[in-house]
Amino acid sequence: MNGKLYLVPTPIGNLEDMTFRAIRILKEADVILAEDTRTSAPMLKHFGIDKKAYSHHQHNEHKATTEIIKFLKEGKNVALVSDAGTPAISDPGFFLVREALKNNIEVNCLPGATAFVPALVNSGLPSDQFVFEGFLPVKKGRQTRLKLLADEERTMIFYESPHRLLKTLEEFAEFLGEDRQASVSRELTKIYEETVRGTVLEIKSHFENNILKGEIVICVAGKEVSKEKVKKNKFADID
Repeated sequence: MNGKLYLVPTPIGNLEDMTFRAIRILKEADVILAEDTRTSAPMLKHFGIDKKAYSHHQHNEHKATTEIIKFLKEGKNVALVSDAGTPAISDPGFFLVREALKNNIEVNCLPGATAFVPALVNSGLPSDQFVFEGFLPVKKGRQTRLKLLADEERTMIFYESPHRLLKTLEEFAEFLGEDRQASVSRELTKIYEETVRGTVLEIKSHFENNILKGEIVICVAGKEVSKEKVKKNKFADID
C-alpha cells in the first residue's frame, strides 16, 4: 500500500497559528521535507518534533521527486512544509503533488496559515471575487503582465519583497492608475504587523519614508465596472 503525501502549512510569523493536526502529522510522518531546513529546524524543535528534515526546494525538487515517490510507494508517509505558510503557494510543492497524483498516491493538504487570505480580508477591498497573482515576473514579461491586469475587474493579490515594493507601486501607478485603491500588508501575524490602505500613490508615499522589512502582500482593487456594463451583464442570461 502506498503512503500518503501531506502538505502541512506552517505559521507565517506567529507560532500560535500552528494547528494541532499539523503537529500530529509532522510527528507521525516517516519523512519531513522542508524548503529550508535551517528555517524549519527551530519550528520543529519548538513543537517537540524530534525529526530531521530533508531539503526540498525549487533548485532540487525535480531531482528529489523521484526518490520521494519511491518512499511513498514503499508505504512511507511524507510531510512537506515550506518556510512559512502553505506549500505550493508561491513555494515548492506543485511538481511533487502532480507527480504523486500521477502515481496514484493520495495527497492531503491541511488547512492552515497563508499570507494572502488575511491580507485580502484586512484590505477592505472586495473579496467576493479575486485573483491571486503571486510574484510578478522580475524582468521578462513584467510589463506585458501589468498591461493585461489593467483591465482586471477582480481584486488582485501580489506577493513582493521589500526591496522591490516601491518600484512595483510605481509601476501600478503607471499601468493601473495613481488613484487605484490598494493595501499593503507586511509582517503579518508578527509584532510589527502593518497594513497601509489608500491609493497606490498614497501608499508609495508612505513607504518612501519608512524602512521596509518583512514579506509583503499587496492587494489592488480591480478596474471599476461601468454602470452600463453591470446592467448589460445583469440581463445577459435572461431569455
